[in-house]
Amino acid sequence: MERNPTVRRPRVTSVLAAAAAVLLVAGCSSDGDSITRPGGRSSAPSKPGGGGSSGAPSPTESAAPAKGSVKVVRTLTTKLDSPWGLAPLPGGDLLVSSRDTGKIFKVSADTGKKTEVGSVPGVSAAGEGGLLGLAVSSDFGADHMVYAYFTTDSDNRIVRMVYDDKRPAGDQLGAPDTIFKGIPKGAIHNGGRIAFGPDKMLYAGTGESGDRGLAQDMDSFGGKILRMTPDGEPAPRNPDAQSVVYSWGHRNVQGLAWDADKRLWASEFGQDTWDELNPIEPGKNYGWPEVEGQAGKKGFVDPVEQWKPEDASPSGIAFAKGSIWMAGLRGERLWRIPLKGDKPVAKPQSFLDGKYGRLRSVVAADDGGLWLTTSNTDGRGKPGKEDDRILRLEVR
Repeated sequence: MERNPTVRRPRVTSVLAAAAAVLLVAGCSSDGDSITRPGGRSSAPSKPGGGGSSGAPSPTESAAPAKGSVKVVRTLTTKLDSPWGLAPLPGGDLLVSSRDTGKIFKVSADTGKKTEVGSVPGVSAAGEGGLLGLAVSSDFGADHMVYAYFTTDSDNRIVRMVYDDKRPAGDQLGAPDTIFKGIPKGAIHNGGRIAFGPDKMLYAGTGESGDRGLAQDMDSFGGKILRMTPDGEPAPRNPDAQSVVYSWGHRNVQGLAWDADKRLWASEFGQDTWDELNPIEPGKNYGWPEVEGQAGKKGFVDPVEQWKPEDASPSGIAFAKGSIWMAGLRGERLWRIPLKGDKPVAKPQSFLDGKYGRLRSVVAADDGGLWLTTSNTDGRGKPGKEDDRILRLEVR
Protein backbone atom coordinates (compact mmCIF):
# COMPACT_ATOMS: atom_id res chain seq x y z
CA MET A 1 0.00 0.00 0.00
CA GLU A 2 1.47 3.36 -1.04
CA ARG A 3 0.57 6.75 0.35
CA ASN A 4 2.56 8.71 -2.24
CA PRO A 5 2.35 7.02 -5.64
CA THR A 6 4.25 9.90 -7.25
CA VAL A 7 7.73 10.91 -6.21
CA ARG A 8 7.79 14.21 -4.33
CA ARG A 9 10.76 16.24 -5.48
CA PRO A 10 12.44 18.73 -3.16
CA ARG A 11 11.49 22.29 -3.97
CA VAL A 12 13.83 25.21 -3.36
CA THR A 13 11.60 27.78 -1.71
CA SER A 14 11.58 29.93 1.44
CA VAL A 15 14.84 29.46 3.40
CA LEU A 16 16.52 27.34 0.73
CA ALA A 17 15.63 29.85 -1.96
CA ALA A 18 17.36 32.51 0.13
CA ALA A 19 20.41 30.32 0.31
CA ALA A 20 20.28 29.71 -3.44
CA ALA A 21 20.33 33.47 -3.99
CA VAL A 22 23.94 33.53 -2.87
CA LEU A 23 25.13 30.59 -4.95
CA LEU A 24 28.83 30.34 -5.55
CA VAL A 25 29.76 28.78 -8.85
CA ALA A 26 32.39 26.11 -8.24
CA GLY A 27 35.02 24.89 -10.63
CA CYS A 28 35.20 21.36 -11.95
CA SER A 29 35.43 18.57 -9.42
CA SER A 30 37.99 15.82 -9.68
CA ASP A 31 35.69 13.70 -11.84
CA GLY A 32 34.87 16.56 -14.19
CA ASP A 33 31.40 17.42 -12.85
CA SER A 34 30.58 21.12 -12.59
CA ILE A 35 28.90 21.86 -9.24
CA THR A 36 27.07 24.88 -7.92
CA ARG A 37 26.67 25.19 -4.20
CA PRO A 38 24.28 27.11 -1.96
CA GLY A 39 26.07 29.56 0.32
CA GLY A 40 25.62 29.85 4.07
CA ARG A 41 22.93 31.87 5.83
CA SER A 42 23.46 34.64 8.33
CA SER A 43 21.25 32.94 10.90
CA ALA A 44 19.81 29.50 11.47
CA PRO A 45 16.09 28.74 11.85
CA SER A 46 14.75 27.47 15.13
CA LYS A 47 15.99 24.03 16.03
CA PRO A 48 13.18 21.46 15.62
CA GLY A 49 12.81 19.31 18.69
CA GLY A 50 14.84 21.71 20.82
CA GLY A 51 18.60 22.00 21.04
CA GLY A 52 20.79 22.51 18.03
CA SER A 53 24.40 23.49 17.43
CA SER A 54 24.63 26.93 18.95
CA GLY A 55 28.41 27.23 18.81
CA ALA A 56 28.64 27.40 22.62
CA PRO A 57 27.40 25.05 25.33
CA SER A 58 24.77 26.21 27.76
CA PRO A 59 25.94 26.97 31.32
CA THR A 60 24.28 23.78 32.57
CA GLU A 61 26.21 21.47 30.27
CA SER A 62 29.07 19.55 31.88
CA ALA A 63 31.99 17.99 30.08
CA ALA A 64 32.35 14.25 29.72
CA PRO A 65 35.55 12.78 31.17
CA ALA A 66 38.48 12.89 28.77
CA LYS A 67 39.01 9.14 29.13
CA GLY A 68 36.34 6.45 29.10
CA SER A 69 36.08 2.68 29.20
CA VAL A 70 34.26 -0.17 27.46
CA LYS A 71 33.50 -3.61 28.84
CA VAL A 72 31.84 -6.34 26.79
CA VAL A 73 29.31 -7.71 29.27
CA ARG A 74 28.10 -10.54 27.06
CA THR A 75 27.42 -11.75 23.55
CA LEU A 76 23.66 -11.61 23.22
CA THR A 77 23.33 -13.65 20.03
CA THR A 78 25.43 -14.92 17.11
CA LYS A 79 25.07 -16.25 13.55
CA LEU A 80 23.29 -13.23 12.15
CA ASP A 81 23.17 -12.81 8.36
CA SER A 82 24.29 -9.37 7.07
CA PRO A 83 22.78 -7.43 10.01
CA TRP A 84 22.26 -3.72 9.32
CA GLY A 85 19.46 -1.88 11.16
CA LEU A 86 19.02 -2.24 14.92
CA ALA A 87 16.05 -0.82 16.84
CA PRO A 88 15.07 -1.38 20.49
CA LEU A 89 11.46 -2.21 21.24
CA PRO A 90 9.66 -0.91 24.32
CA GLY A 91 10.63 -3.34 27.05
CA GLY A 92 14.17 -3.81 25.79
CA ASP A 93 14.05 -6.50 23.07
CA LEU A 94 15.70 -5.68 19.76
CA LEU A 95 14.69 -5.71 16.11
CA VAL A 96 17.50 -6.36 13.64
CA SER A 97 17.34 -6.28 9.83
CA SER A 98 19.17 -8.58 7.45
CA ARG A 99 20.39 -6.51 4.51
CA ASP A 100 20.74 -9.36 2.04
CA THR A 101 17.72 -11.53 2.91
CA GLY A 102 15.18 -8.74 3.54
CA LYS A 103 14.15 -10.34 6.84
CA ILE A 104 13.57 -8.75 10.24
CA PHE A 105 14.24 -10.64 13.47
CA LYS A 106 13.37 -9.96 17.09
CA VAL A 107 16.12 -10.79 19.56
CA SER A 108 15.25 -11.27 23.22
CA ALA A 109 17.34 -8.96 25.41
CA ASP A 110 17.19 -11.57 28.18
CA THR A 111 17.95 -14.83 26.39
CA GLY A 112 19.26 -13.82 22.95
CA LYS A 113 16.61 -15.99 21.28
CA LYS A 114 16.00 -14.98 17.66
CA THR A 115 12.47 -14.98 16.24
CA GLU A 116 11.78 -14.18 12.59
CA VAL A 117 9.26 -11.35 12.48
CA GLY A 118 8.79 -11.35 8.71
CA SER A 119 10.22 -10.24 5.38
CA VAL A 120 9.92 -6.86 3.70
CA PRO A 121 8.62 -7.35 0.14
CA GLY A 122 10.37 -5.60 -2.75
CA VAL A 123 13.88 -5.55 -1.28
CA SER A 124 16.55 -5.64 -3.99
CA ALA A 125 19.84 -6.53 -2.30
CA ALA A 126 22.94 -5.76 -4.34
CA GLY A 127 26.18 -3.99 -3.53
CA GLU A 128 25.56 -1.79 -0.48
CA GLY A 129 21.79 -1.84 -1.01
CA GLY A 130 19.12 -4.02 0.55
CA LEU A 131 17.12 -3.91 3.77
CA LEU A 132 18.91 -1.21 5.75
CA GLY A 133 17.69 0.95 8.65
CA LEU A 134 14.89 0.21 11.10
CA ALA A 135 13.01 2.52 13.45
CA VAL A 136 10.22 1.92 15.95
CA SER A 137 7.42 4.48 16.04
CA SER A 138 7.54 7.07 18.82
CA ASP A 139 3.94 6.04 19.51
CA PHE A 140 4.59 2.31 19.24
CA GLY A 141 2.39 1.53 22.24
CA ALA A 142 -0.59 2.89 20.32
CA ASP A 143 0.17 2.20 16.64
CA HIS A 144 2.63 -0.79 16.74
CA MET A 145 4.43 0.60 13.68
CA VAL A 146 7.89 -0.44 12.53
CA TYR A 147 9.61 1.63 9.83
CA ALA A 148 12.17 0.28 7.35
CA TYR A 149 14.48 1.93 4.79
CA PHE A 150 15.38 -0.32 1.86
CA THR A 151 16.56 -0.54 -1.72
CA THR A 152 14.20 -1.59 -4.53
CA ASP A 153 14.88 -2.15 -8.23
CA SER A 154 14.33 1.57 -8.85
CA ASP A 155 15.07 3.58 -5.69
CA ASN A 156 15.51 3.67 -1.93
CA ARG A 157 12.31 4.15 0.05
CA ILE A 158 10.77 4.08 3.50
CA VAL A 159 7.79 1.93 4.50
CA ARG A 160 5.97 1.29 7.73
CA MET A 161 4.35 -1.94 8.84
CA VAL A 162 2.15 -2.97 11.75
CA TYR A 163 4.02 -5.40 13.99
CA ASP A 164 1.89 -8.00 15.79
CA ASP A 165 3.94 -10.39 17.90
CA LYS A 166 0.83 -12.45 18.66
CA ARG A 167 0.87 -13.80 15.11
CA PRO A 168 2.97 -16.83 14.09
CA ALA A 169 6.71 -16.31 13.69
CA GLY A 170 7.58 -15.12 10.20
CA ASP A 171 4.12 -13.61 9.69
CA GLN A 172 4.10 -10.78 12.23
CA LEU A 173 4.39 -7.84 9.83
CA GLY A 174 1.41 -6.24 8.12
CA ALA A 175 1.41 -5.07 4.50
CA PRO A 176 3.98 -2.30 3.94
CA ASP A 177 2.68 1.24 3.62
CA THR A 178 5.12 3.29 1.49
CA ILE A 179 5.43 6.69 3.13
CA PHE A 180 8.38 8.00 1.09
CA LYS A 181 10.16 7.01 -2.11
CA GLY A 182 12.41 8.41 -4.81
CA ILE A 183 15.68 8.41 -2.86
CA PRO A 184 18.44 7.65 -5.40
CA LYS A 185 19.89 4.14 -5.34
CA GLY A 186 23.26 2.85 -6.44
CA ALA A 187 25.70 0.02 -5.98
CA ILE A 188 27.25 2.23 -3.27
CA HIS A 189 26.21 5.10 -0.99
CA ASN A 190 22.58 4.26 -0.32
CA GLY A 191 22.56 5.88 3.12
CA GLY A 192 19.89 4.00 5.04
CA ARG A 193 19.87 5.10 8.67
CA ILE A 194 16.46 6.19 10.00
CA ALA A 195 15.49 7.31 13.50
CA PHE A 196 12.75 9.15 15.31
CA GLY A 197 13.95 12.32 17.00
CA PRO A 198 12.90 13.85 20.32
CA ASP A 199 10.34 15.85 18.32
CA LYS A 200 8.69 12.58 17.14
CA MET A 201 9.64 13.35 13.54
CA LEU A 202 11.34 10.74 11.34
CA TYR A 203 14.88 11.51 10.15
CA ALA A 204 16.63 9.67 7.30
CA GLY A 205 20.27 9.79 6.23
CA THR A 206 20.76 9.31 2.49
CA GLY A 207 23.76 8.86 0.20
CA GLU A 208 24.52 10.36 -3.18
CA SER A 209 24.48 6.84 -4.73
CA GLY A 210 27.90 7.38 -6.28
CA ASP A 211 26.72 10.44 -8.26
CA ARG A 212 28.69 13.16 -6.49
CA GLY A 213 26.69 16.08 -7.81
CA LEU A 214 23.45 14.95 -6.16
CA ALA A 215 24.68 16.07 -2.74
CA GLN A 216 24.49 19.72 -3.90
CA ASP A 217 21.43 19.23 -6.14
CA MET A 218 18.36 20.56 -4.36
CA ASP A 219 16.14 18.66 -6.81
CA SER A 220 17.44 15.35 -5.46
CA PHE A 221 16.96 13.51 -2.17
CA GLY A 222 20.48 12.06 -2.46
CA GLY A 223 23.26 13.20 -0.15
CA LYS A 224 20.86 14.74 2.37
CA ILE A 225 19.41 14.37 5.83
CA LEU A 226 15.62 14.29 5.50
CA ARG A 227 13.10 15.20 8.18
CA MET A 228 9.48 14.15 7.79
CA THR A 229 6.30 13.42 9.71
CA PRO A 230 5.47 9.78 10.49
CA ASP A 231 3.27 9.93 7.36
CA GLY A 232 6.19 10.98 5.14
CA GLU A 233 5.22 14.65 4.73
CA PRO A 234 7.58 17.64 5.22
CA ALA A 235 7.89 18.16 8.96
CA PRO A 236 6.84 21.43 10.61
CA ARG A 237 9.63 24.02 10.88
CA ASN A 238 11.80 22.43 8.21
CA PRO A 239 14.11 24.95 6.46
CA ASP A 240 11.71 24.83 3.50
CA ALA A 241 8.14 24.26 4.62
CA GLN A 242 7.38 22.31 1.45
CA SER A 243 10.45 20.07 1.49
CA VAL A 244 11.72 17.18 3.61
CA VAL A 245 15.34 18.30 3.08
CA TYR A 246 16.88 19.20 6.43
CA SER A 247 20.58 19.48 5.51
CA TRP A 248 22.60 18.77 2.40
CA GLY A 249 26.11 18.38 1.02
CA HIS A 250 26.52 14.88 2.48
CA ARG A 251 28.37 11.99 0.83
CA ASN A 252 26.85 9.02 2.66
CA VAL A 253 25.19 9.52 6.04
CA GLN A 254 25.34 6.30 8.08
CA GLY A 255 24.60 7.27 11.68
CA LEU A 256 22.04 9.52 13.43
CA ALA A 257 21.77 10.22 17.16
CA TRP A 258 20.65 12.93 19.58
CA ASP A 259 22.51 14.06 22.67
CA ALA A 260 21.02 14.95 26.06
CA ASP A 261 20.22 18.47 24.83
CA LYS A 262 18.42 17.18 21.72
CA ARG A 263 21.18 18.11 19.28
CA LEU A 264 21.28 15.93 16.18
CA TRP A 265 24.61 14.29 15.27
CA ALA A 266 25.52 12.40 12.10
CA SER A 267 28.41 10.22 10.97
CA GLU A 268 29.45 10.30 7.35
CA PHE A 269 31.71 8.36 5.01
CA GLY A 270 34.42 10.42 3.36
CA GLN A 271 36.16 9.35 0.19
CA ASP A 272 39.92 8.94 0.39
CA THR A 273 40.82 11.62 2.90
CA TRP A 274 38.45 12.20 5.85
CA ASP A 275 35.46 10.53 7.48
CA GLU A 276 33.34 12.90 9.54
CA LEU A 277 31.29 13.45 12.68
CA ASN A 278 28.95 16.44 12.38
CA PRO A 279 26.50 18.22 14.67
CA ILE A 280 23.63 18.94 12.29
CA GLU A 281 21.94 22.30 11.91
CA PRO A 282 18.84 22.74 9.74
CA GLY A 283 19.37 24.33 6.36
CA LYS A 284 23.17 24.02 6.41
CA ASN A 285 25.49 22.73 3.70
CA TYR A 286 28.08 20.13 4.77
CA GLY A 287 30.21 20.54 1.69
CA TRP A 288 30.46 17.34 -0.32
CA PRO A 289 31.85 17.13 -3.00
CA GLU A 290 33.38 20.59 -2.77
CA VAL A 291 35.13 19.86 0.52
CA GLU A 292 35.96 16.78 2.56
CA GLY A 293 36.78 17.10 6.24
CA GLN A 294 37.79 20.32 8.00
CA ALA A 295 38.41 22.77 5.16
CA GLY A 296 37.45 26.08 6.75
CA LYS A 297 35.73 27.13 3.54
CA LYS A 298 33.03 29.79 3.68
CA GLY A 299 29.50 28.53 3.12
CA PHE A 300 30.18 25.01 4.40
CA VAL A 301 29.99 23.46 7.88
CA ASP A 302 33.15 21.68 9.03
CA PRO A 303 32.97 18.42 11.00
CA VAL A 304 33.97 18.60 14.67
CA GLU A 305 36.02 15.41 14.30
CA GLN A 306 37.56 13.62 11.33
CA TRP A 307 39.32 10.29 10.74
CA LYS A 308 41.29 8.62 8.00
CA PRO A 309 38.98 6.04 6.35
CA GLU A 310 41.24 3.15 7.34
CA ASP A 311 40.66 4.09 10.99
CA ALA A 312 36.90 4.54 10.81
CA SER A 313 34.61 4.22 7.77
CA PRO A 314 31.87 5.08 10.27
CA SER A 315 28.47 3.51 10.47
CA GLY A 316 26.00 3.81 13.37
CA ILE A 317 26.34 6.23 16.27
CA ALA A 318 24.74 6.52 19.71
CA PHE A 319 24.88 8.94 22.62
CA ALA A 320 25.61 7.62 26.12
CA LYS A 321 27.41 8.87 29.24
CA GLY A 322 28.10 12.29 27.74
CA SER A 323 29.83 10.94 24.63
CA ILE A 324 29.06 10.00 21.05
CA TRP A 325 29.95 6.36 20.34
CA MET A 326 30.70 5.58 16.69
CA ALA A 327 30.98 2.13 15.09
CA GLY A 328 33.75 1.67 12.53
CA LEU A 329 33.53 -0.74 9.60
CA ARG A 330 36.91 -0.66 7.91
CA GLY A 331 38.44 0.64 11.15
CA GLU A 332 37.04 -2.37 13.08
CA ARG A 333 36.75 -0.37 16.30
CA LEU A 334 34.35 1.61 18.45
CA TRP A 335 35.17 5.29 18.83
CA ARG A 336 34.27 7.42 21.87
CA ILE A 337 34.03 11.18 21.35
CA PRO A 338 33.59 12.96 24.73
CA LEU A 339 31.55 16.16 24.52
CA LYS A 340 30.73 19.37 26.24
CA GLY A 341 27.79 20.81 24.38
CA ASP A 342 28.49 20.50 20.68
CA LYS A 343 32.29 20.39 21.03
CA PRO A 344 34.65 17.50 21.80
CA VAL A 345 36.60 17.97 25.02
CA ALA A 346 39.38 15.49 24.26
CA LYS A 347 40.74 13.41 21.41
CA PRO A 348 38.57 10.47 20.29
CA GLN A 349 39.39 7.21 22.04
CA SER A 350 39.12 3.82 20.34
CA PHE A 351 38.05 0.48 21.82
CA LEU A 352 37.72 -3.16 20.67
CA ASP A 353 40.31 -2.53 17.94
CA GLY A 354 40.13 -5.48 15.55
CA LYS A 355 38.67 -7.80 18.18
CA TYR A 356 35.26 -8.36 16.60
CA GLY A 357 35.89 -7.29 13.01
CA ARG A 358 33.69 -4.74 11.26
CA LEU A 359 31.22 -2.86 13.49
CA ARG A 360 27.91 -1.69 11.99
CA SER A 361 25.20 -0.46 14.39
CA VAL A 362 25.30 0.90 17.92
CA VAL A 363 22.28 1.97 19.96
CA ALA A 364 21.84 3.18 23.52
CA ALA A 365 20.16 0.98 26.09
CA ASP A 366 17.87 2.33 28.80
CA ASP A 367 20.46 1.78 31.55
CA GLY A 368 23.17 3.82 29.83
CA GLY A 369 24.92 0.89 28.16
CA LEU A 370 25.13 0.09 24.47
CA TRP A 371 24.09 -2.60 22.01
CA LEU A 372 26.59 -3.17 19.20
CA THR A 373 26.36 -5.30 16.03
CA THR A 374 29.19 -6.63 13.90
CA SER A 375 29.18 -6.69 10.08
CA ASN A 376 31.48 -9.46 8.88
CA THR A 377 28.98 -11.16 6.52
CA ASP A 378 28.38 -8.06 4.38
CA GLY A 379 30.77 -9.15 1.62
CA ARG A 380 33.68 -7.07 2.92
CA GLY A 381 34.38 -8.76 6.23
CA LYS A 382 35.91 -12.05 7.26
CA PRO A 383 33.06 -14.33 8.36
CA GLY A 384 35.52 -17.11 9.03
CA LYS A 385 37.09 -14.88 11.67
CA GLU A 386 33.89 -13.78 13.43
CA ASP A 387 30.29 -14.52 12.53
CA ASP A 388 27.94 -11.63 13.10
CA ARG A 389 26.66 -11.01 16.58
CA ILE A 390 25.08 -8.51 18.96
CA LEU A 391 27.22 -7.45 21.91
CA ARG A 392 26.12 -5.84 25.17
CA LEU A 393 28.51 -3.14 26.34
CA GLU A 394 29.00 -1.35 29.63
CA VAL A 395 30.52 2.06 28.93
CA ARG A 396 31.87 5.05 30.79
